[in-house]
Parts: sequence; structure tokens; C-alpha cells
Amino acid sequence: MDLTSPARLLTGARDALGGSVLPIGILVLVAMMVLPLPVFLLDSFFVLNILLSLLILMVTMHTYRPLDFSSFPNLLLIATVLRLSLNVASTRIVLSEGHTGPDAAGQIIKAFGEFVVAGNYAVGIFVFIILTIINLVVITKGAGRVSEVAARFTLDAMPGKQMAIDADLNAGVLSAEEATIRRREVAEEADFYGSMDGASKFVKGDAIAGILILAINIVGGLIIGIMQHNMAIADAAQAYILLSIGDGLVAQIPSLLLSIATAIIVTRVSSKSNMAQHISRQVHLSRAWIPTAAVLGVLGLVPGMPNELFLMFAAGASAAAFFALRSETDDAEEAESEEDAAAPLSGDIVTLEDVTDYSPVSLQLGYGLISLVDEDKAGPLVSRITSIRREVSKSLGFVVPSVRIRDDLALPPNQYRIRIGHTIVGEDTVYPDRKLALPGEGSTIDLDGIKVRDPSFGVEAIWIRPAQQTQAEANDYVVIEPISVIATHMSQLLTKHAADLIGQDDVQAMLDNLAKRNPQLVQSIVPKLVPLHVLTEVLRLLLVERIPIADLRKILEGLSGLVPNVKSPIAMSEALRPSLVPLLIQQLASLGQTMPVITLSPDFEQLMLRTLRQSGDEGLVLDGGLAKTLLQSLNEISERLVNENRPSIMVVAPPIRRHLADFVRAHVPQVVILGFTELPENRTVEVVATIGDLNGLPSGQNLEKAEVN
Repeated sequence: MDLTSPARLLTGARDALGGSVLPIGILVLVAMMVLPLPVFLLDSFFVLNILLSLLILMVTMHTYRPLDFSSFPNLLLIATVLRLSLNVASTRIVLSEGHTGPDAAGQIIKAFGEFVVAGNYAVGIFVFIILTIINLVVITKGAGRVSEVAARFTLDAMPGKQMAIDADLNAGVLSAEEATIRRREVAEEADFYGSMDGASKFVKGDAIAGILILAINIVGGLIIGIMQHNMAIADAAQAYILLSIGDGLVAQIPSLLLSIATAIIVTRVSSKSNMAQHISRQVHLSRAWIPTAAVLGVLGLVPGMPNELFLMFAAGASAAAFFALRSETDDAEEAESEEDAAAPLSGDIVTLEDVTDYSPVSLQLGYGLISLVDEDKAGPLVSRITSIRREVSKSLGFVVPSVRIRDDLALPPNQYRIRIGHTIVGEDTVYPDRKLALPGEGSTIDLDGIKVRDPSFGVEAIWIRPAQQTQAEANDYVVIEPISVIATHMSQLLTKHAADLIGQDDVQAMLDNLAKRNPQLVQSIVPKLVPLHVLTEVLRLLLVERIPIADLRKILEGLSGLVPNVKSPIAMSEALRPSLVPLLIQQLASLGQTMPVITLSPDFEQLMLRTLRQSGDEGLVLDGGLAKTLLQSLNEISERLVNENRPSIMVVAPPIRRHLADFVRAHVPQVVILGFTELPENRTVEVVATIGDLNGLPSGQNLEKAEVN
């Protein structure tokens, strides 16, 4: 090894000594508890204790993140043992030599006993109690709680962090070496916070030990002084209590410093600056200093107050506000100059950001509806939209993207518009100062108001004044708030266009979450058997049919049995339907509720089957008259079921199910098309209408009802 350089020589000597000094030092600390210690060495170790505590405190204040001082728990243990060893050694000297005078226990204890507490043992006792309360009750207790929470949260987040590293590695974002380093950092972080959780108990135990040692010194000193040395009670108290208080303070102050260091390290937030710079940058705000200076200035003008003192600090706060304001102005000018330098010379240039909106879902409001989202006016639309997202996400089985709400001056005042991507999927007009009344079967009177159609279900409705609500409800009207109108419309459109909201990134997130519980299942299917883009298309096809995809495990298990015989995403989705349709049915009708169904007459169904066989690859091609009559009948029946608050479910022969569903969905989206084989055996089914009179098709009126178990 080349040690020609002085720096290398010093480093080599430090490493060589460090390997031997520390074990020897630990043995010395243990020996101090057993062997008598000379007064000079006792003073030296007291100074060393204070030096070590100050050093640890300064290091914690200059770390950028907690892991930069990962040896802190070890140092905390060593410092605690050192302080306890000194307590034992000093107790031995105080009790054995305390009767000889204040110099018996050394200069350090004498200085703290005479200078700090002014030679008054009563003052010393109270000072010691206050320091102990600050240390034990406030700092140590708080630091211990933070350590416990940090350790628990860090350990709970460890699996997720490991999965994220593996995902980045598989995606090529990280190299193998970088992934190894990040895994090591995650493990070190968990070890550190786990150690800190235990190390905080050292500090608490040290504070409690200090109280007990003080009591032992006082009681033991009084007993020894009175009974062995024949001292008067007052003289014994003056001698032993002062020495005990000095000894307690010498130990308690370094303990307080270490407690502060522990609290700093466990509350430290990782950043690119030390604690002083971090705090300085965040409190250097003119809007904070200006009112502070103003309040101090007002207090400085109040008669009876120490005016000069308040005004002096007010002047200091004003100076801080001035420099903060100047710094903010300089930063703003610098940022503006950078923007000007980066801006194009021509004002006619249009950038991509000006014409591109990457929001998956957006809600545009006319200026008359801004009050619905105004936080100052307690506009509840934002929270309602969040609830809708949560409900729809639970219903569909994936996280629906956030909805971007913004005003649009191009819209009429009371109009709103819902976009999925760049496509307008819905719009309507609401009146924030009115309520929407939907008539029921028992409604017998017409209300005064603005007659419209409900945007969600298409039924006739009236916008009434709030004063008419009591009258409307008394006449079997259902009264709805404007926010509920928008939220219900949003919920319906999110469900209808769910397939447009899920992408490969969303599917990958679902797979990552499933991999935490079923890693082998995910690894064996995606992408080995089913590529990610194919799985995404299969899930989209299921969502188009309103089938939830929450049970991703069942979907992957089903795909594992289909591949490699089935390659088409359409065929995959159709093959998966029988096992997933029960999830849809339980959303449409509860388990104990009779499920209403619409059927086709045998003649009409046979006609469709023949048409399908004849059209071949073109799919189901219906005659214009038959198609019109079918849609008209479905519209009438569906509207009747909506008024009864019942789902619209149509059951047909399996061969025509998919083709008929594609046709009906475009015109009557609220109708769900199922195959006969998809009906669960444990559900009671009621045929509410049969469509199929080829001579006229009465649209479901006066049709037979049959109950099939």
C-alpha cells in the first residue's frame, strides 16, 4: 500500500486505530463501573461525555438524510453506556468522599454544583427536575413515538419498494448495478429505522436512571454523612445534595443533547441540504415576516410593555422581511428572464402544449356553474366527483382516472360538457338555483318550471324552484340537486366508456398488485402466454359489456386454460364470460331480488339465427323494419323498467348474443344482453316482456309474464 501521501497515512492510521480503540474503549467503560476512578480521570471523562454529545448533535444537524448518519444508533448506545459508567463512578466518589468538601468529586461536579445552581441545593433540585421533565416527558417521549411510527411504516412499505425496483429493472429503467444499490438502500433504511426504534428506548431509560441515581446519592449521602461521619443534618444536606445535584446535572445535560439529536434524526426529511439550510429556505418568506414585524411593532407601542425590546425585535423582523422580499423579487426576475430567453421571438408560434390535452376525463363548466366547485362557497361538486370515481372504480375493478374540472367561457352559462380524452361524450344544461323533479307513477299534476329530459336516463323532468320541492314530493316527484344530476350523468358515462379509460399502464398496475399475492400466476401468463396488449384488449371487451374486471386472478386462470387454442381477443372475452357474468348480475339485481328479463319470441329468434348463418362474416344483418321495431320495443320496455327502478336485461340464444349486443348497445345502451347459458341457476327470473310478433311486434305491451326458477 502506498502511504507516501500524508492524507493516506492519516487515513491508514485512523482505520488501524479505529479497529482497536473501540473494543478497548468498551472494556474501559465496563471497568469504570467496577473499579475506583481517580478524580482527574473522572473530570476528563465528564468533558469527553459533553464533547461526544455535542459532536453527535452537530452531525445530526448537518446530515442531508437520516441514512447519512446510519451509525447513530451505535453511537447513541456507546454514549449512554459512557454516561451510566460515569454515574456509577461519580456516585462511588460522592458517597465515599463527599464529607470532605465540594472538591471531593472533582472540578466538573463542583462547578455544576456551585456555578449552575448558585450553591443552593433547593434551586439545584428544581433545575434538575425541570431538565428531566423536558428530556423525558417532551423530547424523549416524542422521539420514541416518531421512531415507532417510522419503523412500522418503513417496514410496511419495504415490499412495495422492492416490487417497484424489480418493475423498473424489468422495464429497463434501471441497470442491474443500480437495482442492487437501490435494494441495498431499502434494506439499510429498514434496518436503520428498526434500530432507531430500539435506540430511542436507551435515551428514555437513561433519563429514568438519572432520576434514580440522584435519589440514591441524596438519600445515601445523608445516611452516610449523619451516621458514619457524625455530620449535622444541615451540613450533610449542604454537602451531599450539592454534589448529587452537580453530578446529576453533569450527566443530564449531555443526555438532553443526545435526546435532541435523536429527535432531529428521526424527524429529518431527506433533502439536498442540511437542516439549517432546509429550515432557512422554507422560513425565508416575506409574507410570513411582514405580519410578524407588524404585530411586534404594535406590541412595542402598547403602554406598559417593554417598548424598546419589542421595537428592537420588530426592526429585526422588518429587516428579515426586506431581505426575503428582495430575494423573492430577484428569484422572480431571474425566472422571468430565463423564460424570456427560452421564449420564441415570434408571438404567432403555436406549441404542442397549446393544442394537446392529456386529461383522460374532463368536465367543462360554463361560468354560471363555477359556484358548484368554488371552495370558498363550499361547492361540493369536487368531493361528489371523487365519490363517483371511487364507486365506479369499485364497480368496474380498476382505478378510474382523475377528472379534470375546468371552466370554459365558450360554453353557455349553465351548460356542462363531459369529455373522454378529446371526445365529447355528454353535455347538458343544469340550473344551479333550481332542482330537477322526476315524475313518478303517482304524479298527477304538472309543475311550473323548465321542462327537459333527464340526461342520464332520458325520462321527462322539470327544473323547479326550491320553494316547489315540498309540493313536488307530495305528488310523487323525485327531486334531485343540480350536483347530483351532473354526478349521475358522469357516473353513467364513465361506466359506458370504461373501455376507453383503461390502458396498458393501468393493466400493468393491476398485474403488479396481483403479483404481490399470486406472483407465479402472473409470471406464467403475462407475457409468456398472453402479451400485455392482448390482455388489455380482452379487458376492454369485457368492460364494453359492463362486466367487472376486479377478479383479475380468475381472468388469468381462465386465460391459462384457453391459450394456445384461442388467439383472438374477442374469442377470449366470450370464453371468459360465463365465469364473470355473475359479477355483473349481482350489480344489476341483489341476490334475493327477482331478476326481470326480456326475451325474443321463438320465431323472431330463429329468424335472427338464419340471418346470422346467411350473412357469415358480416355478422347479424337485420331488415330495416325489423330493426326499427326491435329498437322501439326495447326503448319502451326499458323506459318502463327504469321508472320501476329495475334493470333492463335481455336474454337470447348464445350464437346471436354478441352480434345483437353490438347492435343494441349503439341505440339502447342501458339494455344488457345475456345468453341463456349465462343465467345463474340460483336466481329467480321473471320474464317481463317478449318481443317477437313478426306481424306487428306490440313492443312488450300486454305480454305474458312467466316465472322461471
